[in-house]
Parts: sequence; structure tokens; C-alpha cells
Amino acid sequence: MSIWEAVAVLAAGVGAGTINTIVGSGTLITFPVLLAVGLPPVTANVSNSLGLVPGSLSGAIGYRRELAGQRARLLRFGATAFVGGLAGAILLLALPSKAFDTIVPILIALALVLVIAQPRLAAALRARRESNNTTAHRDGGIALLLGLLLASTYGGYFGAAQGVLYLSLMGLLLDEDLQRINALKNVLALIVNGVAALFFLFVARFDWTAVALIAVGSTLGGQIGAKVGRRLPPTALRAVIVAVGLVAIAQLLLK
Repeated sequence: MSIWEAVAVLAAGVGAGTINTIVGSGTLITFPVLLAVGLPPVTANVSNSLGLVPGSLSGAIGYRRELAGQRARLLRFGATAFVGGLAGAILLLALPSKAFDTIVPILIALALVLVIAQPRLAAALRARRESNNTTAHRDGGIALLLGLLLASTYGGYFGAAQGVLYLSLMGLLLDEDLQRINALKNVLALIVNGVAALFFLFVARFDWTAVALIAVGSTLGGQIGAKVGRRLPPTALRAVIVAVGLVAIAQLLLK
């Protein structure tokens, strides 16, 4: 890797760490850069997963205030993310990359619809519960756990727009502020990236130079993303989610 290629990978790591903390989809920045500097697709994907772990940790720390009072929820969701992330990592080595090419853009598009419609859908659900004299499940119930399991499996497999899926699911099924949901998303992404990276360390090939550069860049980006993301009002944050999701769909369809 030349000095300019190294600079490009480092800069991509900063960008990925920043956008991952705010929304997700940082892989859409780093993965093409790793391919451009000559890494094979699977090696690039594995190296990317390893390198983004410190960035996920950095972003989660940056959002630690929004995690207050969510310990029990984190344990439940975290266990689900762990299982899904490991399953996705195994699938990456077992299945051809084209296996997800059709379904992933559809999943992201559905997630964006949920993000846009979330305020109205949540209000409608609350009104229905009030009319039926029932209360919502504090942690979203089995529907949310199943959705998080599927999103985490996808995250362990590739991860582009994984955060968009998390935010749409939790935004719809949890009665929480969007920033607190974003804090949960960052921890779940950390768990998925971490378990996938640990698995890859023992069974897959990776490029240590790329891993180190992305790790340094994403750690810095995680702190930048936390400072920016925590200041965004819900409407602006929702707009960023939709914009990133649309870019993700376009890139996946045109690759």
C-alpha cells in the first residue's frame, strides 16, 4: 500500500466512524476504498469489520449519557445482536456475496419508509393502545427482538446501512427519544462488529495495515460523530438517516 493509498484508507476510516455513530452505513465509505487499493472483496470486508470495532466503541462511549436507564434493555438486545452477528459472519464465509444482493436494497427501502413514517405510526399505535386500554411492551416485545436478530445477522454479513435498520425498528417499537435509540444502535453495532471481528480473526484472511488505518480513523470519527449527532434535533437526524439510506440503496444497486 502506497502512502497515498494509506492516507485514503485512513480518511475513509474517519468518515466511516463519523457516519456510523450518527446513523450507520460507514461501510459504504471504507469498503469501496479497500477494493480500490487492491484488496479482494472478502479480505476487504473482513478487514473493514475488524477496523471498525474501535470506531464503534468510540461512538458508544460518546453516547454514554443517552444510555442511562437502559441497562436491562441493552443486555436483552445485546444478546440478540451477539447471536445475529455471529450468524452473519458465518454466512459471509459460507454463502456467495450475491445471496444478499436482491434483498438488501429492499430491506433498506422498507427501513427508510419506517423512519419517515415513524412519528405518525408511533402516534397511531399509542392511540390504539389507549382506546383498547392496553400498554406497550417496554422493550418492544418479541417482534423487536426478531427484527434485531435479522438486522444483526445482516450486520455480521456485510453491515452497510445496518444502523438504518436498527433505528427504524427501534424507532417504531420503542417509546423512546431518537437520540436514546441512537445510543442503543451504537452499542448493538459494536457488539455485532466485535463478534464478527473475533470470528474472522481465527478463520479468515485480512490485511493488518488496512485494519490499523481504519481502526485509527474510525476511533477519531466516532468522537466526531458523537459530538455532531447528539446536537441534531429528531427531524434533522431523521433526514440524515433517510439521505444515507438512499445513498446506500443507490450504491448497492449500481455496484
